[in-house]
Amino acid sequence: MALPLILDCDPGHDDAIALILALASPELKVLAVTTSAGNQTPDKTLNNALRILTLLGRHDMPVAAGAPRPLARELIIADKVHGESGLDGPRLPDPAFAPQAMTALELMAQCLRESPEPVTLVPTGPLTNIALLLAAHPELKQKIARIVLMGGAAGPGNWTPAAEFNIYVDPEAADMVFKSGLPITMCGLDVTHEAQVMEEDIERVRAIPNPVAQCVAQLLDFFMIYHRDPKWGFAGAPLHDPCTIAWLLAPSLFHGVECRVDIETCGIHTLGMTVVDRYDLTGRPANALVLLGLDRVGFIELLVQRLQTFG
Repeated sequence: MALPLILDCDPGHDDAIALILALASPELKVLAVTTSAGNQTPDKTLNNALRILTLLGRHDMPVAAGAPRPLARELIIADKVHGESGLDGPRLPDPAFAPQAMTALELMAQCLRESPEPVTLVPTGPLTNIALLLAAHPELKQKIARIVLMGGAAGPGNWTPAAEFNIYVDPEAADMVFKSGLPITMCGLDVTHEAQVMEEDIERVRAIPNPVAQCVAQLLDFFMIYHRDPKWGFAGAPLHDPCTIAWLLAPSLFHGVECRVDIETCGIHTLGMTVVDRYDLTGRPANALVLLGLDRVGFIELLVQRLQTFG
């Protein structure tokens, strides 16, 4: 039976590829797509989710917009990474269908109530919507199987020296999620920076003769521009968000450790830091499986194989 999940995203190039990978995988049943502000403004991330789903011909997918800003802070966006539209690069179709006449919170709650089995939540942007769901519907926690998120780092950040972008945008929401007691898989920078797509990988994708693969190649072309900055030391571009879906499909490609993770919400220099207790120094119980590495070749092969399934 396919694993039911809700994808909460802020497309974003790597979010879009995570969504495409999920919908190319029969092992997964995407119940809904919800959007958050983050990589771009909330109107643009919602529009981008609808554009990608239109490209895939998935007009049947329930989509809803989430919170327009973080719980307690002004919104920060990553337009320098993802461009003015949030998905600069390819020419995508305009949305061919409308979002649901309900909020992301309402749609997620409805999916959880109606699902005969627990649902996996896959947030690939700031955790605002997930925190609001947990606060508004504590009775539905038992319907959540696991939260598989892209965010955080056991080492350096990528938005500040200490903080990864998704956590930094809404640290209060992240704090609520990591304190929820639910099983969490954290796909942080430690693993996602190993999930680099190289120029030769992009050419493999470009050689796949279907419109979806062509779109992904063009997304990667644009995404590569930002990551060519020598300060990062990358040979390619890290595909952060698809790591969440890849872990669900092929966990053997990854390795990680169960750790205690706490979120810094007050630090002057460390706001948004995921404080990962690798060595059990606090004696506090682990609350997350922190992924620390992956088989890059296997990861790329999985992505290529799934892109080949589109007609």
